[in-house]
Amino acid sequence: MTLIEHLEEVRYRLLVCVAAVMVGTAVAFVFHDAILALLLRPLPAQAGGLVALGGGHRIAVTGVGEAFTIVLKLSLAAGIALATPVWLYHLWAFVTPALRGAERRYALPFTVLGVILFVTGLGVGFVTLRYPLNWLLTFSDRSFVAIITADNYFSFVAYFLLAFGLTFELPLVVTGLVVMGIVAPDALRTHRASILMGLWTASCFITPGADPYSPLILGVAFTLLFFVSMGLVRFVHTGSAADPIQIASPGVELGRTDEAECLR
Repeated sequence: MTLIEHLEEVRYRLLVCVAAVMVGTAVAFVFHDAILALLLRPLPAQAGGLVALGGGHRIAVTGVGEAFTIVLKLSLAAGIALATPVWLYHLWAFVTPALRGAERRYALPFTVLGVILFVTGLGVGFVTLRYPLNWLLTFSDRSFVAIITADNYFSFVAYFLLAFGLTFELPLVVTGLVVMGIVAPDALRTHRASILMGLWTASCFITPGADPYSPLILGVAFTLLFFVSMGLVRFVHTGSAADPIQIASPGVELGRTDEAECLR
C-alpha cells in the first residue's frame, strides 16, 4: 500500500470509530438517568452534596448549564465504553496487514479478548470505587465538611473507571507489541522485575485519588495482567513458530527458493 492509501485507510477507520462512539453516546444519553443512579451508588449517603428525595438522591450542581454538560460528558464516556468492540476491531484490522499469515488469525480472538478485558476492568474499577471514596471523604472529617458537586464527582468516577478499563488492556498491548516485532519475548522475562516495578509506580499516578487503596488494587491487577500477557505471548509465539514458512518474509523465502534452484 502507498502512503496515500494508508492515510485513506486511517481516515476511514477513524470515521467509523468516531461514528460508533457517537452512536454509543446517543444511546447513553437516552438512558442517562439509569447511568447517573448507578454511578451514585458508591458515594456514601452522608456526603454533604447528596439530598434525599423520594427514596433516591440528588447531587448538587453549581451552574445553570452544569447538569446538561455533566450528562454530555458521562454520555461520551459511556459511548467510548459501548464502542469498545468497534474501535478495538478497527485497531487490529489496521495492524493486521503488517502481520504475518500465521498471526493474522489472532485478530478476531484478540478483539473479543480486548472487550472482555475492558469490561472486566470497568467492573473491578466500579467495585473498587467505594474504597477510595470512603477513605477520601472520611479523611479528617472532624475538621471538614464534604460538599460534593456533580462535576467533581462524576469527573472523578468517569476517569477512575476508564483508567481501570484501559489498564486492563495491558495483555492486549504487550502481545500486540510482540507480534509486531517491537518487543522481544525474551525481553519480558529478562526485565520482568523492572517492568513490574514500573507498573507498580504507574499505578500510583493513573488513579485520580490520593487514597492508598486504588494504587494497591491496580498494582495487584497490573501484576496479574503482566503474567497473563506473558502467557499470551508464549501461546502466540509458539503458534507462530510452528509454521516457519509463515514467519519468514516473502523475500527470504524467495531467496531460498532461488538458491535451491541454482544448486539444482
